[in-house]
Parts: sequence; C-alpha cells; structure tokens
Amino acid sequence: MAGFFSRIRMEKRVLVASNRGPVSYWFGVDGTLIGRRGGGGLIAGITSGLGALATEADVSWICAAFTDADRAAARQWGADPQDPQDPPFPFPPGILGSPDASVLQDTRIADDGDVTVRMLDIPPDTFDRAYNRVANSTLWFLHHLLFDTPNQPLFGHEFRRNWESYLAYNQVFADAVAEEALAGRAREEQPPSAGVDALIQDYHLSLAPRLLRDRLGDAARGIGIAHFSHTPWAPPDYYRMLPDEVARALLDGMLGADHLGFHAEWWADAFLECCEAILGADVSRSALPAANAAGRVIHRGHVTEVAVHPLGVDVPALRARARADDVQAYITAINQVARGRKLIVRIDRTELSKNIVRGLAAYRELLVTRPEWRGRVVHLAFAYPSRSAIPEYRTYTEQVRRIAQEIVEEFRTPDWNPLILEVRDDYPRSLAACACADVLLVNPIRDGMNLVAQEGPVLSERGCALVLSREAGAAATLGGEALLVNPYDISKTAAALHQALAMPDAERRRRSDAMAAIAAASPPAQWLGDQLASLDR
Repeated sequence: MAGFFSRIRMEKRVLVASNRGPVSYWFGVDGTLIGRRGGGGLIAGITSGLGALATEADVSWICAAFTDADRAAARQWGADPQDPQDPPFPFPPGILGSPDASVLQDTRIADDGDVTVRMLDIPPDTFDRAYNRVANSTLWFLHHLLFDTPNQPLFGHEFRRNWESYLAYNQVFADAVAEEALAGRAREEQPPSAGVDALIQDYHLSLAPRLLRDRLGDAARGIGIAHFSHTPWAPPDYYRMLPDEVARALLDGMLGADHLGFHAEWWADAFLECCEAILGADVSRSALPAANAAGRVIHRGHVTEVAVHPLGVDVPALRARARADDVQAYITAINQVARGRKLIVRIDRTELSKNIVRGLAAYRELLVTRPEWRGRVVHLAFAYPSRSAIPEYRTYTEQVRRIAQEIVEEFRTPDWNPLILEVRDDYPRSLAACACADVLLVNPIRDGMNLVAQEGPVLSERGCALVLSREAGAAATLGGEALLVNPYDISKTAAALHQALAMPDAERRRRSDAMAAIAAASPPAQWLGDQLASLDR
C-alpha cells in the first residue's frame, strides 16, 4: 500500500467534492469566526483516507457553506484573500478564485494536512431547496424506502421548482471542480504526465459528474471522474416513483463518471438494474479485472465502471482517540451508572432510517417477555439531532423521547433505571459507550454501510455482541459474526437481544475480535486508494 500511495503523491492531483466539508465555522461571543473540523461518517472516512496521501499530495476539497458563519468566512476571505490586513482565521487563507461572485463566494483554507478547502457560498434559498427539499426530503427517502406512499411523495409545481435549485446546486459544484481541475495545468504546477482525479460524493451531487464532464469538454480525457454513493440505492420498482425526467437525469448524471462506487454489492446491483430498466442502457455484469467490480454501463457512448468499496475503520487512530482523557472519564462515568449490570448500547442520529423507535420497542418487549433481565441490564441510547429543518425529523425525535420516557415509567425501580436516552452530540461519550457495551444494537431500516457497527467491536474492552439489521450494508461483511435481524420484526429483535445478553463471555469475545479484524481490513486509506487506482485503469 505504501508504494501505491507514493505513486499517487508524485503523479496525481486529487479533487474531492462533497456537500459537507472537513471544516465548519461558528461565531465566538465577540463575533469572531472560529473554525473546527467537520463531523460525520463521510467526512471521517475521506479525511482519514486523504491522510495517506500525506504532504506531497496536491489535494483540494470543495464543499458548501452550511451556516451563516461559514458564509461569513467565505465572503470575508473572498473579498481579498491575499490582503495582509485581513483579520486572521483559524486556518490561513490561500489563493481565491470565484468564477461568478454574484452566484457564489468561496474560500480556500490550507488545513494542517495540506488539503486546501474551497467553500462555496450558494444562495441560502437555493441551498435550502436543493439540500432540504430534494436531497434530504426526496432522494434520502427514496433510497432508504421511507416514503409514506399513501401521502408521499407529491411531485407537483413546488417539487419542480426545488429540482431546478438542485440542478443549480450541482452546476455550482461542477463549475468549481472544473475550475480547480484546469487551474493546476494553467499554472504548470504538475509534471506533463500528471493526471487529475475528481472524487464526487453522495446523493447531493448525483448530477455533478455529467455536468463536470460537459464543462471540461475535450479536457475531460485527462481527468478521472469518480462518484461514490454512501447510501443504499433503491430498486427499480421503488425508484420509478420519481418523475420520469428526474429518474433519468439522476442516472445520466452519475453515468458521467468513469467510476461509480457503492458500499455493498446489493446497492451496486440495484443501480445497475435501474440503468437497464429506466435508461435502457447497455449493462454488463461479466467479470471485470478488479475483484470488487460489480458491472459496467455503456451510456451515451461512455463507459462507466461500477464497483463495491466497503468502508472500514482506521483502527489505530480510533483506538488512540479512545485512550484520551475525555473518553476515559466517560468510561468511568458509564461504568458507575451501570453498577455491574449488562449494557445494551445504541449510537445514532435521530434520523428516520435508523429505526430507533422499533429498537426501543424491542427493548421493551425484552423486559416484558424476559423478566429475568429486569434490574440486570441498562440500555444506553445515545443520539444526536439530525435534519431539524425537516418536520418529519422533529416529530420523530419527539416520538423517540416519548417512548423512552414510557419505558422508564413502566419499569423503573428505586435502584434501577432501565434506559438512559441522551439526544445531543458528544463524540467522546459515544466512543466510551462503545468501549463499555456488552451488546451493540444497530437496527436501521436501511443503511449504506454503518460505521458504528464496526467501531463498536474495535473499541470493545471486554467483547461486545452485535445485533445488526440485515438491511445495513455492514451486514455484507459482518453478517457471519453478528446476530442479524429483520429491522421491522420487534419480537425477533427482542429475541436477538436476549441471545446477545446470554452469550457466553468467550463466544462474545471471539465474535467481537473477528468483527474488529473485518473492520480493520478495509481502512479508509485503502477505500480511497482503491477508487483512485480504478481511475488509472
């Protein structure tokens, strides 16, 4: 692997494009801007993978300004980034270029890993319609099979207005990536044989590969374009709910890439089936040179390789973080709360696909049907708020709180609290909970991969049993050692929780160690490197 990345350092320029970026801003009490690293599994995976490219790589990360503070940073640096009179920022500014200041502002931030971050300030109304109304309220619901079909979706005039914003959003990203791709050549910063690879991320930017290829024109021949989907992909019968023109546009947009990646073979196969059914594209599932290849699509004269790249965990980095004082303090506090009882842990966003409500219902059924566990187990349900701008998510969060309170009121005794629910973001606390867990419950309705399912066994101090939804991408790699459940079946989930709690210590440790080894086998560096290597073929 080291030799591979040495070659990448010397010959490649890498451009990453994603909705969220590796840095975000907030306002201090005095109004100054303060920067911090971004969060989320996508960001963590890419950041860790880029770390393998190290100091000799020429890496730029293009993302959207999310908050008012992000936009203030972009506008302030966008005014004159080389002016020494500009006030200092947490990350030193570099060279700025904005193709159309009336449409967007951007900033470049030289991070300590030699990754330049370019933040795009897209008009708030455009951003809201593209991000909240199309990406999160339509595409996320589509690929996770979440629509309440008697009532949703509704594709009328308002949706088509939102779709225009989604197109504009993708156009801004395509313009920025094209500008970055061509800028290095113009400045002659690379050797003549050097190539440029663009790695476009997720369902927010499904149209960007085709738009980028169109922007580049003949120059696209020297630039590799990849797109990675971190979510599941809907099967054709469900995908057909989209308006015909939208269904075709999303597939056509992604097929502008040279390489498409998915976390699991299920999702890659569903995409290939949609290409056949919706576009009538030429799809081949014959064996390809790469071991992880799922198929190949020929559309509009262009060949796109479709492959599976499961994302694992950077085990040394994760374990090192867990040894930090703040995590160790939480471990002590959790053990004091447990007082020797078994711990069932779940760690999620309060997001509809994570299936927290059914998970709580399964825990309640465990206590009803297996009363021997009363007083002997504590359920730690750690969640953090997600997508609060969408009404369904606010309602769901309140439903989670209400059901948790009902369980506490039904079963609590003077010396035993059966359930502790915390709805706030606290990463050190989450790591500590993984370390302490006897049982880890991960029961999403659908999930592209799910890193928590891998992080739990990696961090476990005494071995944890994993109760895992068969609809999570992680089930493709961990299914041999996890206890797989139908995420809709509360009774079977309760039975799996009982099996996990009653599992002999040696068996739980064996399974946990095996799952940790599987998670370590596909670290972010390899995940990212395999995609870059695919663009070289």
